[in-house]
Amino acid sequence: MQSTGSMRSNGLTNRALLLCVIVAATVSGCGYSTDRSAVIRTQNANGDRIRTVAVDVFESREFRRGLELQLTEALAKRIEAETPFKLAKKDRADTLLTGEVREVRQSTIGRDFQAVKPRETAATFVVSFQWKDLRTGEVLVDRPNFVQTVDYIRPLNEDFYHASQRAMDRLAERMIEQMETADW
Repeated sequence: MQSTGSMRSNGLTNRALLLCVIVAATVSGCGYSTDRSAVIRTQNANGDRIRTVAVDVFESREFRRGLELQLTEALAKRIEAETPFKLAKKDRADTLLTGEVREVRQSTIGRDFQAVKPRETAATFVVSFQWKDLRTGEVLVDRPNFVQTVDYIRPLNEDFYHASQRAMDRLAERMIEQMETADW
């Protein structure tokens, strides 16, 4: 039979051990990070480090103005937030990201037959973009037909403007993914 003092010291030892394990697990973490800057390659084929990106305002073939500005802004925000690169003016940048909004299509997915109106609509955006190293002339990424489709539901007061904002943000996200996964 253990004495009360012995049981008390075992309880304290177990608690102290548990506390140490919790602190160690908390401090060390699990190694997961949402920062994608560690996986993006930052050197070109010559071994020169890429530090800065200039983002030209995208061109547009569409009669809907403003889409190119939405996409340029979304790209700039994501480059600053999610990559190791810094934004710079074209004359001081290591690389240049250019592109064009080539096409915008809308199609009805579902109809309200009583009101004879579209209920759900899909908006498809086709863009082309190129990421080029200004020091060497090397094209790092070239995507001539990059497509993003989003849908919106008119009875929920969603409209083309909101759909285009979502699409431009998603396009920017996917373009950053292309920058990090491209074989350059």
